[in-house]
Amino acid sequence: MRDAHRLEPVSADLDSGTVLAAWERFVQGEDHVPGVRPLVAISWHRCREQYRVDPHLREAPVAVVGPDHTPEHDVVFAELGFRAASVAHEMGNLGGVVTVTDATGRILAEWGDQATLVRAGDSHLAPWFCWSECAAGTNGMGTALEAHGPVPIRGAEHWCQAFHNWAGAGIAVRDVVTREPIAVLNLCCWRSRLPASAESWLANAAAMSQYPLKRRARHSGAELVAAYSQARARSSAALAAVDTAGKVVIADDTASVLLGVPASTPAVDPTLRWSSGLPELIAAAQYATRQAAHNPDWVGSTQIFAHLADEPTSISIRPVFSSRHLIGSLISFDRSDGAQFPRAEEPVRPRVQPRRLVAMRDNRMVLLRLPEVSFAESQGKDVWLSTDQGRVRAASPSLDKLDSELADAGFLRVHRRYVVNLSRVREIERGLKGELSLVMDDRTHEMVPVSRRNVPGVRRALDI
Repeated sequence: MRDAHRLEPVSADLDSGTVLAAWERFVQGEDHVPGVRPLVAISWHRCREQYRVDPHLREAPVAVVGPDHTPEHDVVFAELGFRAASVAHEMGNLGGVVTVTDATGRILAEWGDQATLVRAGDSHLAPWFCWSECAAGTNGMGTALEAHGPVPIRGAEHWCQAFHNWAGAGIAVRDVVTREPIAVLNLCCWRSRLPASAESWLANAAAMSQYPLKRRARHSGAELVAAYSQARARSSAALAAVDTAGKVVIADDTASVLLGVPASTPAVDPTLRWSSGLPELIAAAQYATRQAAHNPDWVGSTQIFAHLADEPTSISIRPVFSSRHLIGSLISFDRSDGAQFPRAEEPVRPRVQPRRLVAMRDNRMVLLRLPEVSFAESQGKDVWLSTDQGRVRAASPSLDKLDSELADAGFLRVHRRYVVNLSRVREIERGLKGELSLVMDDRTHEMVPVSRRNVPGVRRALDI
């Protein structure tokens, strides 16, 4: 961090009057947060509405016993520990500390000068205490678990007033297949700014820590393709291989039609695997992962709605291991081998409690009732909502995440770029070649295209 020696002492930047005033109003129940970054405003909303964290909490709670770590995760912890130790002396000179947490926000290790470590201990900024958002509100470590990329949190941006004297920045290292967080590397300083290069250093450290994960995921993809080839030679059933996140690594000609993915085209690289757009399949793969963790010999069966099928299709799921490490599952179609999924665990669309959607217009947080939203559209890295209040940017980081949240609330994915509120569909327009477009009941009667592979699902949902 070459710019570390250029740090300036705390000024209005860390104790921003604008942010502090917005924090005080937001804590009292207001939603207007001028001058507050959208990432922070959305985090405050989670802390107030969802997690109900006391803004006057003075110290982080003791962490509960964390989940067991896999050997791959231990490699990440070791790499982050090495990165943290390499800047420990430098951060100590700045009155700062470096921490590594696990996926629950539990601090595993901490580095810094003794005086700052003692001060940090007053707030339980120390090993075996939990700094997730649901435990300690908006902070560099906890908010990094909820977001992607480096997350700086300065002064009054912290949800808990007791932490307003700190400035921190964290980044989560995520599993390259499931995108679930594994660990967080965090830098924080007492009453001073972080080095200007802190965020770029964190991004580089996270990228270096993910190299072994990417290498292992590519090897696992190749091993999954090999297991698929062996199984296909022994059976005539339609067959596909999916990774632990439910993404398709390879599918034969018949399975590819049912899944809506290219046929016999291996996707070994974890960043280039095929998405079927079938929430039932994804849920089934995740259920198989949970069962296989307790019983490596488990085989199960259930039914899903596949593309171009008007009736549910039976599938059998067989987990695949490599060196006792679960790498994915083989999906056989029109088969019912193994234990039936329990009714409570059937792979239906993820259940989500009805709630308001959070969106941003400039620096104002917009809270939307679900009936106000006509449809959501993905554009580049942003998701936009067409609403009765106009077009606003969704707080959700991706259309996939929004789709999973709203699937049980009357919304349906109709295209790779669109999720619609089915109750807001006014008309259905049929093209010359049988393609469908949905005319929405908003003021301009906007038209939303339906992709060919989603036509059966739309017909079922609208009963046409």
